[in-house]
Amino acid sequence: MMKNYFFGILLCVFVFKGYAQEKMTVYFDFDIQELNSESVVKLSDWMVQHKEVEILKVHGFCDSVGSHNYNDKLAIRRVNSVLKALKESKMKLSGKLETKGFGKRFEQSEIQWENRKVDIYFQRKEAKLSEKIQQLKVGDKLRLRGLNFYNRSGIVVPKSEPVLAELLAIMRDNPKLKIEIQGHICCQVKFDVEDISTLRCKTVYNYLIENGIDTNRLAYKGFGSSQPLYPIPEKNEFERDENRRVEILILENK
Repeated sequence: MMKNYFFGILLCVFVFKGYAQEKMTVYFDFDIQELNSESVVKLSDWMVQHKEVEILKVHGFCDSVGSHNYNDKLAIRRVNSVLKALKESKMKLSGKLETKGFGKRFEQSEIQWENRKVDIYFQRKEAKLSEKIQQLKVGDKLRLRGLNFYNRSGIVVPKSEPVLAELLAIMRDNPKLKIEIQGHICCQVKFDVEDISTLRCKTVYNYLIENGIDTNRLAYKGFGSSQPLYPIPEKNEFERDENRRVEILILENK
């Protein structure tokens, strides 16, 4: 009966929502690299419903049975199987698509079938920041996606400057909008030793003030790593990216 239960869950799909990068996972039978008929149907349904997304990463995994060498190769074959399906359905693949097999070299679940999988990371076409702001009410938060800083500093990287410019335009176009800029970091379990989260908030705050936004419409606060989206220590770079972020909290939006 247990065996039938595992075969019944040949493919399971789940998505981490709320941010631009999301993840969908497909599961495999024991020691099998190909998607079977049921898996193909379910993956095909997902692809039909997500034609607009861009595939960023395809990562393969195996359970703990067998050698590292064998599982490393099996994980890659599973990746290639899923990648073939994505290409045949003409899904949009990132120019920097990352394909990688982890074998059994990851934090394994105690439930073996959960380890026999391929993770597909994808990104939806996001609405403009100005469109999102209009839909928010007091107490809502919005991540300033694409706002990146040099390592351990409050200096914005050049390619992120348009994000600041867009936020400035929004503040100018919505004179009654009041926000609190909130900063978060990854990786450190207890303390933001160098107070990087506050430093980055203040960079955004100062930019807006220097460009004419009244201080009574702005506040800022660094939270360090006290509000992670994923538990620390993070399991991978995706989780670290999600934890290190700058958000705005809507204080007033008339």
